[in-house]
Amino acid sequence: MLLHVFPSFVVGGSQMRFAALANRFGRAFRHVVISMDGRTDCRERLAPGLDVSFPVLGFRRRDTLGNIRLFRKLLSELKPQRLITYNWGSIECAIANWPGLAPHIHIEDGFGPEEAQGQLRRRVLTRRYVLARSTVVLPSQTLFRLARDVWRLPRLRYVPNGVDCRRFGAPSIKPLAIPGDGPLIGTVAVLRPEKNLSRLIEAVRLVRQKRPCRLVIAGDGPERAKLEREAAPLGEEVSFLGQTSETDRVYAALSVLALSSDTEQMPTAVLEAMAAGLPIAATDVGDVREMVCADNRAFIVPKSAEALAGALEALLSDSEQAKSIGAMNKVMAASRYDQEQMFEAYEALFCGTKVMEPVA
Repeated sequence: MLLHVFPSFVVGGSQMRFAALANRFGRAFRHVVISMDGRTDCRERLAPGLDVSFPVLGFRRRDTLGNIRLFRKLLSELKPQRLITYNWGSIECAIANWPGLAPHIHIEDGFGPEEAQGQLRRRVLTRRYVLARSTVVLPSQTLFRLARDVWRLPRLRYVPNGVDCRRFGAPSIKPLAIPGDGPLIGTVAVLRPEKNLSRLIEAVRLVRQKRPCRLVIAGDGPERAKLEREAAPLGEEVSFLGQTSETDRVYAALSVLALSSDTEQMPTAVLEAMAAGLPIAATDVGDVREMVCADNRAFIVPKSAEALAGALEALLSDSEQAKSIGAMNKVMAASRYDQEQMFEAYEALFCGTKVMEPVA
C-alpha cells in the first residue's frame, strides 16, 4: 500500500501526474491519498475500479505539532509500504515520519509565490534535515541542482515529467471552437498568483497594438475573477474556458502556447503543447529553455510583459517559422518526454527497485 500526501488534491501538475500513474498501473498498487486541505477535485481524473481511498484527517492550519501527531498515528496504523509526500506543503507529514516509520519518497515539483524569487533559509534547512534519509525525486535539472548544491541532499533522483504524446499529437483531433477571428494564443494553467497571467493579458494587449490576435485561458483557480476584470477591456478577444479535460482540443486550436509564470520547473502544459506540435513563447523559468528545441529558445524571454509580447508577435508574424519550430518540438517531446519513460521510473520507485542514477 502506498500512502500519498498532497497539500491539496486539486487539478494541478503533481496531481495529474499521480492520476496518470494510478491509471496506468491499475490495481497493481493500493493507494491511500491524503489531501491536507480536504479538496479532491482531481479525483475525477482517476479511472473507475482503482484501489484508491481518500480518508479525511482534519489537518488544521498553523497547528504543526497537532498535525504531526495526527499523521504519525495514521502511519502507525496503516504501516504503508511507501510514504510519498509532495512539495513543501506536505513537509509536516515528512517530519511525522522521522526517523523512518515508513520508507519515504518526497517529490518536489516547484515553489509557490513565496519562493518565486529565491529560497527561504528556514525551508532550506528544514528540507536539508528532514529529507536527509529520504529519496527525493525532482522532475527538472534546475531543481536537481538546487537539491544537490543548496539543500545538500544525498539521495536524489531526476525523473522528467512525461505526457501522452500519441494523444496530444494525433492528427485526428478536432480543434476546440473558440469565438473570434485571428491567430489564437493560449495557455493551460491553474489560475494562481505564481502563474502571473496578468503578464500574459498585458502581453496580448501589446501584441494587439500591432496585429490581430486572441487569447484563450484554460484552467481555473483563485485568481480567475481578478483576471477576468483585467481582461475585460479586450472584450471577446479573451476567452476563459475554466477547467477542462479536453486540453488536446485546446492545443489543436492554438497558433502558439504562452507561459507567463514567475516560477516553474518542468511545466506539463509546455510538454503537452510540444507534443501537439506548437511553438512556445515563455518566460525563462525552470527547465523551459532546455525543454524546447534549439530554434524555439529565442522565444524564451525575461519575465516582463514587453519581452513576452515580443516573442508572441515574432512567432505570429512568421507562420512558417512557427510551424517549423512546432514540428521540431513535437519530435523532441516524443524522443525525450513520452510518458512511458516516466511510468517505468515511477514503477521502480514505488516497488523499491533501483532507479538509474541521474546525470545533472
